[in-house]
Order: sequence, then C-alpha cells, then structure tokens
Amino acid sequence: MRKILLFFFLFYRFISFAQLQEDFTDGNFSQNPVWQGNVEAFIVNPAQQLQSNGPAVTGTQLQLTTASPSAVDVSWEFWAQLNFATSSSNYADVYLLSDSTNLAGKNSGYFVRLGGTADEVSLFRKDAGKTPVNIINGTDKTLASSTANTVRVKVTRSVAGQWELVADFSGKGTNFESQGTTTDSTYRRAAFFGILVKYSSANSKKFFFDDIRIRDTKAPSLLAINRTGPQTIDVIFSEAVELASAEAIGNYILNPTNVHPLTATRDPGNESLVHLTFADEFTNDTNTLTVNNVRDLYANAQTGPESRAFTYSRPVIALPGDVRITEILADYSPAVELPESEFFEMYNTSAKTFNLAGWKYSDATTSAGTFPAFSLRPGEYVIVCRTTDTLEFKTFGKVVGLKTFPALNDGGDAVELFDQTGKLIDKVNFTPAWYREASKAEGGWSLEMIDLQNPCVSSNNWVASTHPDGGTPGKENAVKANNPDNLPPTLLKAQIKSARELILTFNEKLDSALSVQPSYYTSNLGLKVDKVVVLSPDFTTVELTFNADWQPGKMYEIQVANIRDCSGNILANPVKTTFMLPEAAAPGDIVINEILFNPKSGGVDFVELVNRSVKYISLQNWQIGNMKADSALDARAITSEPMILAPQQYLVITTRPDIVQQHYPKAKSETLFKVSSLPSFPDEAGTVVLLTSDKQEIDRVTYHEDMHFKLINDVNGVSLERIRLEGPSIASNFYSAASNVGYATPGYRNSQVQEPATAAQVFSIKPKVFTPDGDGDQDFTTINYAAAKVGQVANITVYDANGRLIKNLVKNELLANQGFFQWDGTNNQQQKAPIGYYVLFIQLFNLQGNVQTFKETVVVGGRL
Repeated sequence: MRKILLFFFLFYRFISFAQLQEDFTDGNFSQNPVWQGNVEAFIVNPAQQLQSNGPAVTGTQLQLTTASPSAVDVSWEFWAQLNFATSSSNYADVYLLSDSTNLAGKNSGYFVRLGGTADEVSLFRKDAGKTPVNIINGTDKTLASSTANTVRVKVTRSVAGQWELVADFSGKGTNFESQGTTTDSTYRRAAFFGILVKYSSANSKKFFFDDIRIRDTKAPSLLAINRTGPQTIDVIFSEAVELASAEAIGNYILNPTNVHPLTATRDPGNESLVHLTFADEFTNDTNTLTVNNVRDLYANAQTGPESRAFTYSRPVIALPGDVRITEILADYSPAVELPESEFFEMYNTSAKTFNLAGWKYSDATTSAGTFPAFSLRPGEYVIVCRTTDTLEFKTFGKVVGLKTFPALNDGGDAVELFDQTGKLIDKVNFTPAWYREASKAEGGWSLEMIDLQNPCVSSNNWVASTHPDGGTPGKENAVKANNPDNLPPTLLKAQIKSARELILTFNEKLDSALSVQPSYYTSNLGLKVDKVVVLSPDFTTVELTFNADWQPGKMYEIQVANIRDCSGNILANPVKTTFMLPEAAAPGDIVINEILFNPKSGGVDFVELVNRSVKYISLQNWQIGNMKADSALDARAITSEPMILAPQQYLVITTRPDIVQQHYPKAKSETLFKVSSLPSFPDEAGTVVLLTSDKQEIDRVTYHEDMHFKLINDVNGVSLERIRLEGPSIASNFYSAASNVGYATPGYRNSQVQEPATAAQVFSIKPKVFTPDGDGDQDFTTINYAAAKVGQVANITVYDANGRLIKNLVKNELLANQGFFQWDGTNNQQQKAPIGYYVLFIQLFNLQGNVQTFKETVVVGGRL
C-alpha cells in the first residue's frame, strides 16, 4: 500500500507541475519554460511580451516550441496582437498540440490560425504530410484591421474529444465569443506547444504574444485514503488542490459517527495530499469518509460527493502477563532431539488475539529483536527463534522468526518481552541452577515452566524438561503440574540509596498495585514513609522515600506488613530489619572469610567476605584483587551501586552465582553476588586483597595449595575457610572446608570455625581428642597460647606413646601476646598418624635463657 501511495504522490505531483503559464515577466524565454526553435528571431520587448524580430524577407517562417504534456481535459489560453493586415501570406498558427518541434514540417496535431485569407480565428487539425483540416471555422473578418488585430483566444477540450473555440477581440478576456465547437479525438497525446508565424518583409516585427496558459479543466477526484493512525487519515486527490477548500473541515464528513475532522492540513510538499485529524478514535468497524467541494488550483470543483470506506480494528491492548514465556533453550549443544538452535516459547494466557507486529524481545544486553506480523490467538503457543532457523522448528508447532535474535547466554540471561508500545509484558531471568539436574544443565535440554497459572514464582516454577526430545517447543510442557505459590513474600535486605531513600529487596515479585501503601512500611525514631514505588521490571524491589534524612550513628528499623506478592499472598505477620548510615571502614572491619581458588571442573572461583565489626559499611566502588608475584595488583570492581554490608553479614563474590549454588546446594542464595569479572586466582598460590573505594587496604590473605588438609586426595572444589573470625589473616588461621558440608560453606558459618580460647594458662589444648578424617567434626586440635611476656619463643614437638618423634610442629616461633597452632594429625612425612595417644612437648624460652617446658596429651581418633 505504501508503494502504491508513493506512486500516486509522485505521479500527481508531476501532473500539477505539467501546467504551463508563460507571461514573459522574467524577461526571457530561455527558462521557466524553455523555448526552442528560431530563438534568435524573437525578443521579449519592454512591455514583457514575446515579439517577432526576424529578417525582413518575404515568405519567412519563424517558430518557437516548448514542452506541453497536456492533451485532454485541458484549456489553452493566449493573447495575441498582429499589427498588420492578415492574408494568406501573413498569419500566425498557434499549435496547441504537436508531436514534433518542426511545426512547418510533417508534424501532426492541432493549431489555432490567426488571420489568413478569411481574416478569422479558426481551429485546424494537421495530419503529417497532408493539408491541414479546418475543424472549427471561425467568424470571418474578425481580424480585419490593417494595423492592430488584438485577440484573446481560449480553447477547451474534454476527455471525450469535445472542442470549443472562443475569442475576445478586445483582448481583455471579459467578452469571449464562441467561434464554434467540434468533436475530434484523432490525437490524444501532446508533446509540444508552439508558435509558427509567416509574413511579408514589412511585417517581420509585428507579431506579439503574451499570457499563455495551459491548464486542466478536469475537476479533482478522490483517489484514495490511507488511515495513518487511530484518529488520522491521509486523503489523496488526483491532482493538486487549492488550499482554502482543501483545509475546509466542512468538506469532509466521517460516518457512521457523522463528524467533521478536527483539522484538515494540505501537505506542504505535496499539494494533492491532505492530512485529516479527528477528535476521537475511529469506530471499531467500517468507517466511510465522504469528500465534497474541494477545488483544484484552477478552481475546478469536485463534480459531487465522493466516498471511500475503510475498516478499523481498535488495537488489542496486552496487559503484563497476557503472554507468557514458558520454555527456553539457551544451551542447545549437545542436542538431544531438538534442533541445534536457540528458541523460547510463548503462550497466550488471555482471551484476546494479539498481533505481534512491533513487539520486541531483548536479553540482558541492549540489543532487541522486533517481531513481524503474527496473530497469537487465545491458548496458543508459538516458538520464537532466528529467521534462519524457522524451517527446523516448523515440525514442532507454530513459529515466528526474528531477523535480529539476541543470543541467549548459556550461563543465564534475562528474556524480556515488550509490546509495540514498549510496555513490559513478561520477563524471565533464568540461571542454569533452574535445571536442578547438573547433567541437563550441560546442554540440549530446555527449561520449562511448571505451572502456567503461577508465573509469579521464578526459580521454583521452572525445571529441566522431562520430554525425551529434550523439550516441548510449541506445545504443552512435559513438566506441567499444579505448583501453587502459597507463601507470602520474604524481606531479604534493606539498602540505603540516598539521604532519605531506602531500597527493600524481597524474594519474589510483588503486586505493584497493592504494595504501595505508605502505611504498610513503618519505621522508628519518628521517620515516616512518604512515597512507595515497586520497581519494574522485576518487581522484587521497593523504593521508599522518607520524610527526613538519616542521621549518622543512629540505628533505624523498618517494619513491613500487609504487602502482597504477585500471587496474592499477603504478608500478615510483620517482618523487620535494621539499617544505618554507612561508616568508614578500618582495616580488618571486613575480612576475607573463605576462598575457593581451585574450583571443580566447570566451576568458578568465589571469595566470601564477612563484616566482623559493629559498623554498617558501604561496599560501593570497593575492589577485590589478586597481588601477583611481581607485586602488581589485578583488581576488579565489586559494585558501582549502593551496597551496605551489615554487622556479621556475609557476601559471596563470584561471576556465576548459579554455578556456586549448583555445586554447593547449601549456599545461601541471598548472599551470592554476581560480578562481571574476578581477577585470576591461581590454583597454586596467590594473595587476595580487599580495597576500599579510595584504595585503602582492608584485608589481605595469602594462600597456597599446601594449606589444604594433607589427607584430601583432590582439593579441586575445596575452599579454604577462616578458622577464627577475629583471628589474623594468616595461613595458620585457614583450613580446608569439611567434607560433610560439601567442602565449602558459601554464605554461612564456616565448617572449621573455632571460638578464641578462654583458659588463663599459658597453653591450652582443644580438643583433647580429634579425628583427622576431613568430615568437618574435630579434624584437628588447636594449641592456644597467651604469652605472659614479650619476646618469648616456642618449639612444639609431637611424640607417640613410645617416645618416638612424630612431628616437628613449631620451631623457634616468636609468639604474639596470644594466638594458636594446629596439629592436623599428620607426621613429618605428611602421612596420617595412627590412632592412639600422643604427647605435645612444648618448650618456651627467651633470649635471657629462661626456659619453660609443658607436656600435654592428645588422642588421635578414628574408625577401627
């Protein structure tokens, strides 16, 4: 349709400019329009008229021609003055139509003869090579003056070939007299308009012409209408139309509503086009536009009312959730039985039919794919894939292909669906952990929604497909089951955004309409909530604006009740949490609590932080880094957004929280924080450094693979845990995570944690009986000390019950004021000591020669 309209616009724009008007006021006939022929024998005189100026030679013929495409439904008008007595040798032929520029040759066409033997104005038809035929014989002796024969001539021709010749012999154009009519359709195409004069020598400069006009006589007609919007129409006429009548709103009426447009505007670049705007949206059915009384540029008015009908369907408005994303295949390799291509599936949950034209799909990046026209009916599934993959999926169901299809990331992505207005209709932020089966997460299996009636739940309502093909594109999901959400939302954390704005994060989507009452959120210390916004597109976070700024050093409490999740579950029992303005961190306030630097195959590194201070500390613009052997620091940003770590709160930093959760199912998901990248932590050894936004070092831990428990055969996937939270960040305060917790404890209390010794004696042993089997239960014994004096040095040696040397545990170690040593039950050959009694011989001395000795008995236990 657009191409057709473009043709109409161009064609009729050409016709409007095909009219000819020449009054020689520009002082020339070489441009606008261009005349050709005996141009040297004509001039534009001071009166701005075309005048002959040829040689004074009897029998001379002079001619000029210009392009003229008009041939039917047209009128020709011109003024002429012949200042001599006309005769058979002195006359002018004004060619209305000629197929050649050589008017004196074998051309064909029609011309008006001024003068001749009968001294008249007549219309002739000329057939190539033949004598011209007089088809309208004008009144004789109307040009009988011997000095000044002035006349204004007008000729009209209809589309049916009806001709009329009129003349005003005053030259004023106010008193035209008919010279006759005829019908002739021999020639219907025009190429040139021209003037041919023939004279005796005395009359060479006595021909004058002016006010030449060629214009159509056909009334404008309604060519087409084009609905351009819900309240706008473009009207296309057959030719350029006059401004006043084109913009008169009374000339247009729309039915069945019987209304005139609010505005009518002729297009400034195309005078055959008029833009109409109505006050209201069109009727949702057949509409008829009637146009009347519009005139063209020559005052030709429409011959009567003209109508065009169009059908309008009011756009069906999609609400969030009307169309759901119900299946996703991101990692298609190795394929099971599905095509090796990405796709996602959509389902129309509503009773409405949607035209998907202009809808968009985007992932977590900025790229987006636009849907072509496609009708999605109620209860219908459709597979969405790349245009190039549509043939592969057609055997499974209905398919729509996108020329631009943002790639689905295997490691998790956000699949977002928007309607043509940009409104979010659905969003799924999936991770590989949703598969719940590690083998299927490796590729070839789709993720399917379990309960289409419970879309509010994210991870708990998705699982790997159970269909033997690897998925069910285009049809009901294989895992379909009743999976209702009966639990109210849970408040996960509160983060200060600005001086009086607080962000609350919940574990699921909230009802954005029923969770915005300020009274649902209460605080202490006189603060009140002024404004509540549930933030899109996830709807899991709420932004609260308070009536006053936070004050430093004050503990605030926020209590939430009566909000509803997306499924309608109400939070009846109030929940609360605390928050404070962040304080500046000092070294050691936040420490590196756990490190996984050699993950399992397919795994990722993580670093766990814990706030062991009483401060609320902002991690915004902090960095985590690795100090290389050459002391170069490779540091990466943790977050550029506000993030506060509360006292005793954990934070696990990783590039793939989903993989950490998959490899360590007990990991606390709310503590897992995704970063775009981490520095490389070598498997052999490295140094993890924690820096504030101003590059102040807060903690540093140097690790080595030898710090792991010696009896663990494979340390891949085994983290190093801090033993004493308040202890120093040194090697002896880290140990392998226990086997009974899966060899890592991301986001919760370390498996090897110990509380500081409280005994008053110089040395104390805890526990006295230990079982070094890596199960996380008393895997080593700790020798706690509290040095009575500065400058004391210790040696600790382990003997078996027979007095044989087993282990040189500590040699010439300068003691701090307090601390501890570990024995993991291994001997000097890094082998596990047999079950039995052992003596810890402790020697304490200083440079003054004072020596103290201590003996403690411990038991290495185990299964018999």
